[in-house]
Amino acid sequence: MGLLTPLAIRVGAIPWLPRFLPQIMWLDKALQRLTGGRLTLLDIAGLPNLMLTAIGRKSGIPRDTPLLCSPYGSDILIAGSNFGSDKEPMWVKNIEANPEVTVRFRRRTSTMLVRRLQGDEREAAWAHLLDMWPNFAKYEARTNRKIKLFLLTAKP
Repeated sequence: MGLLTPLAIRVGAIPWLPRFLPQIMWLDKALQRLTGGRLTLLDIAGLPNLMLTAIGRKSGIPRDTPLLCSPYGSDILIAGSNFGSDKEPMWVKNIEANPEVTVRFRRRTSTMLVRRLQGDEREAAWAHLLDMWPNFAKYEARTNRKIKLFLLTAKP
């Protein structure tokens, strides 16, 4: 966590923020392109993040999505929160259709496999995520869906 993390948590809890998600994502991707992937908005906020590249389930085209993440042992956790929108993010549907993804995390790119967490395993991961980003609880309260959690593991 960084110096700006408490501010990022406050901003991330603003209920109307999801309206600006397309602009936030565009800005983050532009910042990453300009810096060769060395800097993201979440880096500035002092939060762990990754660039997920998943194959579009309909188009077959690789799609990049910057995401908040959390290291979880030797694996990585991600959540399909979409800031608590009732619409699930498109990347969730893409990784469910094709669980082999490319991840850039801490300036390293690797192929990983995605697995959805459920039951007790999800609850333990959820508690871990809430320690890092308490807004996930607010996001889940905002929506009528249960936010899906995924575990990324290195491809053998």
